[in-house]
Amino acid sequence: MKSRPTMPSTSSPNRRGFLGRSLSAGLAASSIAIPRYVSASTLGLGGAVAPSDRITVGGIGIGRRGTYDLGCFLEQPDVQFVAVADIKESQRTAIKGRVDAHHNNSDCDTYRDFRDVLAREDIDSVLIATGPNWHATAACYAARAGKDIYCEKPCTKNIEQSLQLAETMRRTGVIFQAGTQRRNLPHFEFACMLARTGRLGKLHTVHAQPAGMKTKMSGWLPEQELPPIEEVDWNMYLGPAAYRPYNKKWLDGFNFEKGGGLTGGGVLEWGSHCVDLCQWAAGADSTAAVTYHAPKDGRVVAEYPSGVELVIRDDGWLPLGSCPVRFEGETGWVETGDSGKFVLSSPELLAGREVEEIGGYPATFHVRDFLDSVKTRSQPRANAEAACYAHITCHAANVAAYLGRDVQLDPTTYEFIDDAEANRLRSEAFREPWQI
Repeated sequence: MKSRPTMPSTSSPNRRGFLGRSLSAGLAASSIAIPRYVSASTLGLGGAVAPSDRITVGGIGIGRRGTYDLGCFLEQPDVQFVAVADIKESQRTAIKGRVDAHHNNSDCDTYRDFRDVLAREDIDSVLIATGPNWHATAACYAARAGKDIYCEKPCTKNIEQSLQLAETMRRTGVIFQAGTQRRNLPHFEFACMLARTGRLGKLHTVHAQPAGMKTKMSGWLPEQELPPIEEVDWNMYLGPAAYRPYNKKWLDGFNFEKGGGLTGGGVLEWGSHCVDLCQWAAGADSTAAVTYHAPKDGRVVAEYPSGVELVIRDDGWLPLGSCPVRFEGETGWVETGDSGKFVLSSPELLAGREVEEIGGYPATFHVRDFLDSVKTRSQPRANAEAACYAHITCHAANVAAYLGRDVQLDPTTYEFIDDAEANRLRSEAFREPWQI
């Protein structure tokens, strides 16, 4: 699936037609013993997808969220899921059972080390759904192995890692989709379109709800007896994170080392969704906010180079579901959330258009966007550059919240200006050998 597809000319036979005619000619002309039939799935008949059009996928760290993502992948008829790597034996076994049952075979291979998945030449793409501690590192290893990547959020642990992730994807040319699936839901897309295209007048303020802004440093728990490596590979679980002794509570990978040294999620938690949508609405997919003010009245306010203001807050929202966003321009505003509903300052903003209402935040459309991009080699909605700068905005807001004061980012280097204390939180040392 890696080569850029070319469209067949009208005067030349396409690949399927050529194979079909060659097979018919061979049946008529050859006296060699041949099978009496070729399965419909092999030829792509009866609604089946031919092997040449399938995308082979391997999983890396398939836990709670990853199991949901896996279901979205398996729904797609052109996906063949062939392998899973996980540090927990129980998860490897569970995922293999589900995949084999879906494909009606026993072909899904299991590995403890994700590098064994990346070494397989028959795998086109990987689903990375480890805890956030591993996301960027595993994604960069996958990119260097030539695999296209669907990576859960948050995708990075700090500002420096965000820049490294984007640069690695640019350099390798792989397709990268961050798991910020709201970019592929109709009501969020419509709200962002109103902001980007001037339908609200000149945009001046975007609002995001991160569902909490508490930041804290990484902790330490009492040592417990280490399980056998086949049961839990503790060293691989830690990966790039600083070493600490085994404690079962750390195995909640979703909350382990989220945001690097600044754990607890903070702005990064749901901000990697709602701040991302604000960046899309503000046309800021290639930049981050540069000025961040100290938290005040439960809000962190930041400003983009364009002058658009980002307000990160948890209260005062219309009852439109989780992860709400609000975009305000000089002549109008729109607010929406996970209910699938939205409220407009004026009904004229709809202009007779019907927007499909999809409640919750399903990832099926987002996965499909990724798979289509793998085939066309075009950029998906939540590509690496968009993810990079949305994450930088979240990380910098966390720094301002943690320090309790204003910070200023240089829009070229993305270093904090004349602020050694803030710059120490811009990156972190990663444990060998896990360097990007």
